[in-house]
Amino acid sequence: MDFLKKHYEKIILVAVLLGVVGFLVFLPFVIAADKKEIDDKRTTFIPKPKALPALDMSSQDAVMARLQSPTNFDFSTRNKLFNPIMWKRNANNELIPIKSANDIGPGAVVVTKITPLYMVVALLQVDTNTSSPRYVIGLTNQAAATESLRHGQTRYAAVGDKKDLFTLKSVKGDPLNPESVELTLADTGEQVTVSKDKPFQRPEAYTADLKYPPENKTFPPGRRMGAQISFNGENYNIFAIDAGIVVLSSQANQKKTPLHYTP
Repeated sequence: MDFLKKHYEKIILVAVLLGVVGFLVFLPFVIAADKKEIDDKRTTFIPKPKALPALDMSSQDAVMARLQSPTNFDFSTRNKLFNPIMWKRNANNELIPIKSANDIGPGAVVVTKITPLYMVVALLQVDTNTSSPRYVIGLTNQAAATESLRHGQTRYAAVGDKKDLFTLKSVKGDPLNPESVELTLADTGEQVTVSKDKPFQRPEAYTADLKYPPENKTFPPGRRMGAQISFNGENYNIFAIDAGIVVLSSQANQKKTPLHYTP
């Protein structure tokens, strides 16, 4: 009893410490039990959600497909609400619809014929009244700028003579009655062979025959480059003519309009 009286405080302290140690030992088990109880309640009251069904994106996919292939609306050529067509009276005083730019104006001009203009070089005759024969060469340039120059010109030349339009290089056959003569043309340096039966010719330019159907107008034939024609109240120059095309140029704004020719 004396021992308890002397050491009761220590005994109480030891008992308290043992109780604390025992609590600390069993605390993890208590925590685990509480956690398990909480998880069980969560499973019971908050069930596992079902997976959502796949989204239906068909409408959105259709919209995206239309955006990738947009519809092209023609509001400029065939649309008549925003672009009403013009009506114009023709030569017979009839109203006709102007559906395209080529129904009137320069695009409506029709090329009916294109004719080449040749430069012709020919051996006309032999002049034997001199000690050595001289050869009469005829030259015709249908494309010359003036009417006087379009008529034939003649030049007398012996072998080796250099003229303004050609040089006579050689004679084949009998000098008094040659089969042909060889010339070098002054403008191009081209070597050509001509005889009385076979002249040399090359196209230098072209003329065109034109008409304008909206006014039943046929222009004088053989229009040359630079000539003027008038239709639809405007004046045009023939800017160029080639074997398959005529180009008109407006005097008002110098706009060029090509007109193709199909024989």
